[in-house]
Amino acid sequence: MDDDVTLPPHPPTTPTGEPAPAPGAGTTHDPHVVASDVLANLRDVGGRRTADGRTVRRGVALRSAELRAQAIAADPAIAALGVRTVVDLRTAAERAAAPDVLPAGARGVHADVLTQDPQAPAADLTEVMAHPQRLEQALAALDPAARMRETYVDLVVGDAARAGWATLLRHVLDPAAGPVLYHCTAGKDRTGWATTVLLLAAGVDLDGVRAEYLAVNPTVRAMYGPLLHRFADAGGDPALLVPLLEVRAEYLDTALDAMADRFGSVDGYLTHGLGLADDEVTALRAALVD
Repeated sequence: MDDDVTLPPHPPTTPTGEPAPAPGAGTTHDPHVVASDVLANLRDVGGRRTADGRTVRRGVALRSAELRAQAIAADPAIAALGVRTVVDLRTAAERAAAPDVLPAGARGVHADVLTQDPQAPAADLTEVMAHPQRLEQALAALDPAARMRETYVDLVVGDAARAGWATLLRHVLDPAAGPVLYHCTAGKDRTGWATTVLLLAAGVDLDGVRAEYLAVNPTVRAMYGPLLHRFADAGGDPALLVPLLEVRAEYLDTALDAMADRFGSVDGYLTHGLGLADDEVTALRAALVD
């Protein structure tokens, strides 16, 4: 492969930063999708049913990919969401490479959940993609799926991760801070676990949690489609990259098992794992559920 060929770690975008999904990748059938021409993978966490028959409130917590497009600052559709707080779950290096463009009226909060593992594949693919001519060898040595499972354990039990999730949850439960939009890079792994924690805290059952976690795959695959095509054009096997560029049930199950093994239950994770007080857990559920 040509030494000059490089593959970006971020989902491809237009020159001005708008998401560039592949043709035919729409997910308009999904009621949690918030249509946006300037912000990729934007979803409302609300709308799912809890195990006791209630409904997670819409417009309280939203998730997305990174906020790269300059148009986000003045986009009327984004402004209509009324976002007051944007919680950025990315590493310092990711933020430096692509600083958040905040919606009008919103303030930014940094909650780096992978400080202890800045080279985790969920954080940034720069290292493995910097030299495509050696990428296949690097991926074979990495065992991408196994590495992703390790990262998901870190997202549950790592000190930085637990501190970051506590920061996010405390903003969601604070009436003055919401609505809250949180994101990582593609909005799939760190954002996916954050959403899992919120839905579990709200009382959504595991089927609903898994449905939301896996629902981003059509969008994520479309976002990364151009990258995979570039890798194939450079002579690589795109299948080697796929474990890094999608969410899988095995990743989520690894995280759920880690939570159960270390903390015993969702309540144990929220209190002993994330350090929330009992009244904060109660306030979080009240904020999330009708």
